[in-house]
Amino acid sequence: MKKIVIASDSFKGSISSMEIAGIVAEAASEVFPECETVRLEMADGGEGTTDALCRALGGEMVKCEVHGPFREKVISEYAIVDVPGEGLTAVIEMSQASGLPLIPTGLRNPMLTTTFGTGELILDALGRGCRHFLIGIGGSATNDGGTGMLAALGWRFLDSDGKELPPVGASLEKIASVDSSGKNPALNGCTFITACDVDNPFCGPDGAAFVFGPQKGAGPEEVQLLDKGLESFASVIQESTGTNVKEIPGAGAAGGLGGALMAFLGSRLTPGAEMVLDVIGFDSLAEGADLVITGEGKMDGQTLKGKAPLCVLKHASKLGIPTIAIAGMISDPILLKDLGYKDIICINPPGLPTEEAMNPETARRNLHDTAVRLMTGIKEHN
Repeated sequence: MKKIVIASDSFKGSISSMEIAGIVAEAASEVFPECETVRLEMADGGEGTTDALCRALGGEMVKCEVHGPFREKVISEYAIVDVPGEGLTAVIEMSQASGLPLIPTGLRNPMLTTTFGTGELILDALGRGCRHFLIGIGGSATNDGGTGMLAALGWRFLDSDGKELPPVGASLEKIASVDSSGKNPALNGCTFITACDVDNPFCGPDGAAFVFGPQKGAGPEEVQLLDKGLESFASVIQESTGTNVKEIPGAGAAGGLGGALMAFLGSRLTPGAEMVLDVIGFDSLAEGADLVITGEGKMDGQTLKGKAPLCVLKHASKLGIPTIAIAGMISDPILLKDLGYKDIICINPPGLPTEEAMNPETARRNLHDTAVRLMTGIKEHN
């Protein structure tokens, strides 16, 4: 074994992408002392995207105070990079202002959460001269159809009586019209690219509410209400912008934020992992490797929808490099087994409680031990 590339997404809530790369590289060096290890920071539009792109492009991190999912004050950060041909570019993770980790589990409620703070991050970047935006929209706590973000940027959402509605999920079905007269003029001439790690449509059985609403705190009745709201709002969006977001892959990401970015700000949706792989130069860095190791905290059916481990596998396969995936949890193994991985390995022993498995110290130890066993097995079979 002469060269190993490690490009795993973070194990969210446990270990960062670069920590994983370091732990696996350390294990590889214990078994293969002469082996070159290439450690790549990986993300797919959610947590870690800003760090990955900031490091790759040589940018600067900026902190500012914005409103969180429940309009509470939070300190968020994003990156500003000077991209050749584009100028000052803001790299923003919506989860910094509107993300699920900002809310304790028992308080989550996508009927009441808002993406307003995400719009405030865009406003802050506009004030610093940015006119190009890369927006990662993974990890949201919201299902407001992007109304919160747009409200921060000057849009107003009105009911049938012309009264302004709060930009939250519970308002979606009541929206009868959109007032864009207050749109921030600095947005004119701006370009947006949305890094999206899923391909779910705006509404319907595979849409934002049904697929992601429960993990954001929505019960069965609320899921139904949110989906009806998104379907109704989609019609209003079409009337207002001419864009039909209902069936567009990725429009349902972040509770409909993907669709709002596209319809109102002209954003182009692109798989977040593909964008990161391109920026970090994965193909050239992986050239000549004997093995690629990728992974994420939980590998399941959603992995098939453009998540980081699948994109890494596709790139490595084109280069003829075998790929092994590691994960904290694996479900839907039947769906995953035919993707082309050499192996898919869970780092945790069967029966380990989830809370203990996600403890960072436990996760680091189990990852290291798993990586050592993996490398030892490879050495014994070569």
